[in-house]
Amino acid sequence: MSNIFQVFNMLSEHIEQKTLGFNPDFLESNVINITLLLSGLIYILKNFLGSNLVARQEKVLLAIQESEERLKQANERLEESQKQLQQTQFVIEQIRKESEITAQKVRDSILEQGKADIAKLTISGKNSIINAEQQVKRQIQQQITTLAIHRVTLQLKSRVDASTQSSIIDTNIMKLGNTI
Repeated sequence: MSNIFQVFNMLSEHIEQKTLGFNPDFLESNVINITLLLSGLIYILKNFLGSNLVARQEKVLLAIQESEERLKQANERLEESQKQLQQTQFVIEQIRKESEITAQKVRDSILEQGKADIAKLTISGKNSIINAEQQVKRQIQQQITTLAIHRVTLQLKSRVDASTQSSIIDTNIMKLGNTI
C-alpha cells in the first residue's frame, strides 16, 4: 500500500510543476466520463466483435469439418483405388500365367502334331518306296519272263522241226489217252 501512496505523491509533484501527470480529482479530470465511455464502447464492441468472431469461428469450424470430411472421403477413395489396383494386378497376373500355360500347351500341341505329321510322311514315303520297288520288280519280272518266253520260243522254232513236233504231239496224245 505504501507503494501506491508513493506513486500518487510523485504524480502530484509533477502536477505542481505543470507537466503531464495524474490528477487525483476524479470529477475534474473526467475519469468517470472516460470510464463510462470506455465501458460502453467495450460493451457494444464486445457484442459486435463477439458476434463477428463467433460467426468467423463457426465458418472456420465448418470449413475444418468440410476439409476433414473431404480428407476422409479422399482417403476412402484412395483405399478403394488401392484395393482395385491390387485386384487388377492379381487378375493381370492370373491372365499372364494362364496365357503362358496356354502358349506352352499350344506349342506342345504344335510340336506333337508336327512329330505326328513327320511320322506319317515318313511312313507314307517308306510305303511309296516299297510300292515303287515292288512295281519295278514286277515290271522287271514281266520283262524277264517275256524275254525268256521269247528266247525259248525262238530256240524252239530253231530246234524243233516237223518230225519233232509230230513226236511231241503223239506223246501228248498217248498221255491223254492213258489218262482217259
